[in-house]
Amino acid sequence: MPFYKPRGLPHWDPEDAALFVTWRLYGSLPAPEPEWEVLPPGKQFVQMDQALERNPKGPQWLAKPAVAQCVAAALHYGETELHLYQLHAWVIMSNHVHILISPRALLARIMHSIKTFSAREANRVLGRTGQPFWQQESYDRWVRNAQEFDKIVRYIEENPVKAGLVENPQDWPWSSVPKVGREADGTRL
Repeated sequence: MPFYKPRGLPHWDPEDAALFVTWRLYGSLPAPEPEWEVLPPGKQFVQMDQALERNPKGPQWLAKPAVAQCVAAALHYGETELHLYQLHAWVIMSNHVHILISPRALLARIMHSIKTFSAREANRVLGRTGQPFWQQESYDRWVRNAQEFDKIVRYIEENPVKAGLVENPQDWPWSSVPKVGREADGTRL
């Protein structure tokens, strides 16, 4: 099982295990609250994620449909064309992305492919040049069993509801939740 620590967070690439991965727009990380320091890393992640949803700071570029479409296209391209992973669940929020994948390549290669392609396209849509789009680091969690897998799918797909953006997960156009009258990438049929 390869292990690497490119910047601050450790990463493992376990064989035959699904990974829950989250990454954020550059400049969107909230300052950690002092009480978070005593929490285990998983609970710290949940607290930070909830803080972003309740009171988002920094850029919100993913709220623009054309930008969200760039990210959705990158996710699907990585699965169907590059065959880097099997995509089980995903959601694109206004400032971060959650995915649940079964990797077929090293996570570093997967994240590089998704972030590079989507950042280039999103910056083109936004008319930005020479500025970072994604935070360099991402958070990943190795899924240990089927119960945890199901819990993570629910967490991902219910994220827009918890953030108060929609009442039903099916109403959010940028997720893996099946939608009546929508393609898997969020575009209308």
